[in-house]
This record gives sequence, C-alpha cells and structure tokens, in this order.
Amino acid sequence: MKFFIKIFFSASLIISCNQVSSKYVDQINNPEILLNEISEHIKYLSADEREGRFPGTKGSQEAINYIVDELKGSGVSPAVDDEYLQYFNFTKDIKPSGLNEIRFNNKKYDINTDFMPLEFSSNASFTADVAFIGYGFSIKDSVEWDDYKYIDVKDRWVAILMGSPDGDHPHSKYADHIPIRKKAILAKDNDAKGVLFINQSDSDEFIPLRYDPNSNNMDIPVVQISRKFANDLLNDSLQFFQDEINSDLLSRSFLLNKSIDSKISLKKETIQIPNIIGMIHGNHDNHKNEYIVIGAHFDHLGYGGQSSGSLTPDERSIHNGADDNASGIAGVLEIAEKLKANQFELNRSILFMGYNAEEQGLLGSKHYVNNPTVPLKNIITMINMDMIGRMSNNKITVGGTGTSSAFDSILNNVEKNHDLLTTKSPEGFGPSDHSSFYINDIPVLFFFTGAHNDYHKPSDDWAQINVEGEKKILDMIYDIVIQIDQLETRPVFTEAGPKGPSQSRTSFKVTFGIIPSYSSNAIGLEIDGARKGGPAEQAGMKKGDIIIEIEGKSISNIYDYMYRLAELKTGQSVEVTIQRGDKELKLILNL
Repeated sequence: MKFFIKIFFSASLIISCNQVSSKYVDQINNPEILLNEISEHIKYLSADEREGRFPGTKGSQEAINYIVDELKGSGVSPAVDDEYLQYFNFTKDIKPSGLNEIRFNNKKYDINTDFMPLEFSSNASFTADVAFIGYGFSIKDSVEWDDYKYIDVKDRWVAILMGSPDGDHPHSKYADHIPIRKKAILAKDNDAKGVLFINQSDSDEFIPLRYDPNSNNMDIPVVQISRKFANDLLNDSLQFFQDEINSDLLSRSFLLNKSIDSKISLKKETIQIPNIIGMIHGNHDNHKNEYIVIGAHFDHLGYGGQSSGSLTPDERSIHNGADDNASGIAGVLEIAEKLKANQFELNRSILFMGYNAEEQGLLGSKHYVNNPTVPLKNIITMINMDMIGRMSNNKITVGGTGTSSAFDSILNNVEKNHDLLTTKSPEGFGPSDHSSFYINDIPVLFFFTGAHNDYHKPSDDWAQINVEGEKKILDMIYDIVIQIDQLETRPVFTEAGPKGPSQSRTSFKVTFGIIPSYSSNAIGLEIDGARKGGPAEQAGMKKGDIIIEIEGKSISNIYDYMYRLAELKTGQSVEVTIQRGDKELKLILNL
C-alpha cells in the first residue's frame, strides 16, 4: 500500500510541477508574503473538490500533492530520506466483516435491521444463555440500586435497557451511570459473556458503527438490539418490565430460560497516511544542527457526521475547514517561501511540517515526536498555526509564551513593528499539535485567532477568511522566527502549566496525574508522562508505561480508565498494574 501511494504521488507530482512551473517562477521573483497567495492556498485546500480533507481520501491526497508542490516550488528541500512524506498507520474505519448474525428460537436476526455491534465490541462466535438486567446499574452513592446483587450472570449474555428511568436526561440522578461503556464495563466485571443493549423506544436508531481512535475492544461482544428482538426474548413483555422498573424504581433482574447463538465479526480498516516535512538548511557552523519547527495540520472532518467531531453531526455534508486549518497551512507555505528566499541570513535550520490526522487526536504530530527526522533535543522551538484566518479587531492569541523565558522579550520587540493586539497565554499545552512537542520539553508558540460560529461546521468556508488579517499575523510570525534564529543561545525550556488536559474536579474526586497517549494502539492506557509531584510520578510511573489494571479491574482504553477513576476516593491507596516493555509491574498510588 505504501509503495503504491508513493508511486502514485511521484507521478502526480511530475505532472503538477509541469503544469504550474510558471507560478513558481513568480514565487522566486516575489517571495514576499502576499495576499493573493494566501487566498489561493486557502481556496484550493478548502474547495468542495477536496471533500473536507479527511485522512486517506482522494481530497486529502490532492491537498498533500498541492502542499508538496508548493514547498518544492519554493526550493524547500525534502526532509524524510530525500522525500517530503513521513508515513504512519491510520485506522480509517471499522466495518462488519464476514458473517454477522444472531440466532434464537430457530429464527435468524440480521445485522443493521435487528442488531448492530458497537465499535468497542469484540468478535465472537458462541452460544450462551441470556439474563435480563434492567438498566444494568450498580449504584452505591446517593442512590442505592444494584441490578447484579441477587443474580449470577457469569458466562451469560446480559440484556440491558439503555438510558435510565429518566431517559438520557443529563441532570438525572442516574446521569453518571447512563453511559453505555460504563454499563458494558460493569457487565464485564460481573463476568458476563456479552451485552445486548435494548433501545429505549421503537423510534430509536442504532448508534452508527464508526471507529473511535481512543477505544479498544472490550474482550466481550457488545451489540444493540431492536425492541422487536428484545420482545422476542421477553415474550412481548419488554414494555411491561420497563414500565414496572420506571414506576417503582426497583431492580428487575432475572434469568431467561433461553439461549442465543451469535457470530459477531468486525474488522478495522488500517491504511498509511503521511505527514509532510520540508527543510531549509542553516548556515552557522555552531547552530545549523539546531532546528526551528514551523507547523500546521492540513486534515479536516471530511463529510462530518456522527462521532466525527462535527458540531452539526446530523448534517452529513462537506466540512471544508477553511480556517481549520487551511489557514494554518497557507501560513506555513508563505513563511517557507520567504525564509527560503532569505536562506543566507539563517543561522539555524528550519523544518516545515504539515500534520495529518490532527482531528483524530494529534496523531500526525505525535507520530513525528515518536519518530523524529532529527534529534528532538536539537529542536529549539516549535511554532504552530491553527485557525489563524478569522482575525477580528487586530487581535491574535499567542499560546506557550511561558515555555521559555526568551519569548516575552522577543514578542515585545516584534510587537512594536506590527499593528496587532496580542493576548499572551503562558501555558504550553492545548488542543493542537504544539502539545506533542511541549510534553517532550520543547518550547512552543501557538498562534490562534479565536473560536467562531463556523468551527467544525460545513460553513467554515474560504469566503469567511480575513486574508488581510492573516497576512499581518504571518508577517509577525516571520519576524519572530528570525529573532529566534538569531539568538546566541537557544531558548531554554520552562514548564508552563500541565502537560495534559485539565481534569474536571466535578467529574473526578481524584487524579493519577498522568498524561494519556491518545495516539497509542496499545491494549490498556499508555501514558506520555506523569506530572511532577503527582501520585503516578511518586509511584514511579514513566512515559511509555501502559496501565492495564486498577485494583485488579482491567483497563483496555482511556474510557475504562476514566470509569475506574470515578470509583476512587481521596486518601485511598490503589494498586495499579502496568506493562513496561515486556515486564508487568504493580505500583501503589497514594491518592
């Protein structure tokens, strides 16, 4: 697959270079940051023909070809073994594969109409008896409700009502116990062999089968079934039992003298997709092996839809992502062109990066820091542009200003020459690709013009871009790069804020103080590090460790971890089992 993509890319590159050679002559003649070039980049990348640049699609490949053509036309050298592309594995989708059917009472039930596996379901082929477990609760807080207390579900399918007696109301006293993953984990903890989730009403549709990069399968099959199927299991008494439970708010769990034969088979579709990396070589003998990274992600949400990150999930249409993040990539291309034209001034080398699959969890930038083309210790600053196309009132936010003591003076010097109102945010961590570098102790600067009503919607189009505003930002970033490049000594990294997302104190009573690795495919929860002074660091947990059990209960992914964490209390000492290389270790965390 990788070889084929490279052959296809090379052929298309030759053709496109011949077609646009006159354009590159113009670039060489006028390498300044230009309004019309910013606009052209954004229009091309966010056109409907790119179909939202979802990783692995034709539109994404066209965007990749365009970005590489532009870098090559500017004279920027390839930086990945004489190529511009750094490939990594990407799971694009999960789909039914082979035979998927359930048989009960000599009747066959079909996928899509009678049942639908959930994306965290395991594959399975077995026959087992069934138990009805009501809402599948085991609550021991302000509410006392345990559907497993008087029943043994070991090696059985458990049929569980979705939701609660209050439906899916977010302010219900049952709200923390409604999530289907939590109910499935509880069933697994009680040794159930599989889970059958029953829709709340006949009008409910199945949850679409869509891959979640933060999830692994649960080692047991988990499927939704129609109410018609559930009524066949319960002798047409489903509504009666549901009404009884909702009325007296008491458990109704019982064994069914029935068994079902199941065959569940899902397959992940994994492909190779690239980051884009180019380089300009520095000139100073003592500094040319130090690197400034200038990067932005080029992917977006494709056609949107459920679980895509779209804020209009019920509207399946092209999400063009003009601001997010064609604007950022346009910035990389324009700054690359100008820096190449002034290469003779550069002391240090510059790496230009276009990251893939940022919307799926910063996958491209995380792959790079785990597989760098230059030693990470030689990267002195990472500059990230994400959504820089909607400037209003000359305002720009710069994040990461506290990640090196050198940055405040540099920004203060540069601001004097630019008509911009800069809001500085010292923290180094944030929801974009600079975070991958920050957690590896690299100073970062993050440029962002702010959220808007078109964010992650089909309406994020090129016509909304403030091109004049973006040019002002790029002119300022160029000057910042030059000032960093001319420093006698590299910026010294300073930790500025946590190296992971802040944890809601209202959701969790305790914290381990870990930084989850959202790009890991490991079974369990791999960590990118442990916060200084936190329980995990004090217990000896390190980057690369994989949490596989908490208090003897299995952890398959970050969702399992969060549900286990919610069960713990301040002051508790907790046994945590981790995988470190080929060794399994048990650590005690004091919360």
